[in-house]
Amino acid sequence: MPRTATWFGVAVLVAAGGLMTVGFERAHAQAFVQAPAKGEAAPKMSAALPPDVAFGRFIALIRGHLLTGEELVKQRDWSDAHPHFLFPLEEIYGVIREDLRGYKTPPFDGALKALARTVQARNAKQYPKALESVERALAAADAELKTRQPDWPRYELAVAVAVVKTAAEEYEDAVANGRIVHAVGYRTARGFILQADRMIESVAGDLEAKNAEALRDMREAMSALKQAFAPVNAPKQAALDYSDTVKIVSRIELAAAKFN
Repeated sequence: MPRTATWFGVAVLVAAGGLMTVGFERAHAQAFVQAPAKGEAAPKMSAALPPDVAFGRFIALIRGHLLTGEELVKQRDWSDAHPHFLFPLEEIYGVIREDLRGYKTPPFDGALKALARTVQARNAKQYPKALESVERALAAADAELKTRQPDWPRYELAVAVAVVKTAAEEYEDAVANGRIVHAVGYRTARGFILQADRMIESVAGDLEAKNAEALRDMREAMSALKQAFAPVNAPKQAALDYSDTVKIVSRIELAAAKFN
């Protein structure tokens, strides 16, 4: 089944109250797979994201990889960090290359390559400078995106939801039979969750003014995800199955829909 169809089906089932959890160490996540309040409708899934949201999502995914890589570099775990500096170049940059000019973002494939080489060489001295070059390009993308949005908090939330849904998709390939089978997929999902959380918190003041209850629901669900993905190094036993993760993410999506 296509992942878009999977998300739509889960949202409908959550709204109908027909889901059960297999636990989250397991009780902590259980609260987030219960049915929404009576009368709460599930949001419809779009076949494609609006262009600005799609571009912003890719920028955020790059940041999610950098968050993971940065944490591993601080632990001097250069080997595990290296893939997270390669993925932005190998899996994301080519997709957005043609859009950079329109978003007034300078090409930064060279900066990504230099950063990946620096990490591969375990060059702690050059690492901060190499990272800063990439961060400057990402900041330029953010600056242009902000000029395009009449409601930045709502936009930032939309991108954050898209990112956390991508985290669940990454996690699907990382877990099987209650065990983490691909550590890099776990770490990727974790980085995306942390990035989505940062984005939500960056506009939390505005969101709270609009709907404090919905923000509280989102924060509680994000807290469940962060607790399940607390260690940067993948545990052998999964704190959440993929299906549990999807259910929690659907709770976040349902809460975010209240700001539309």
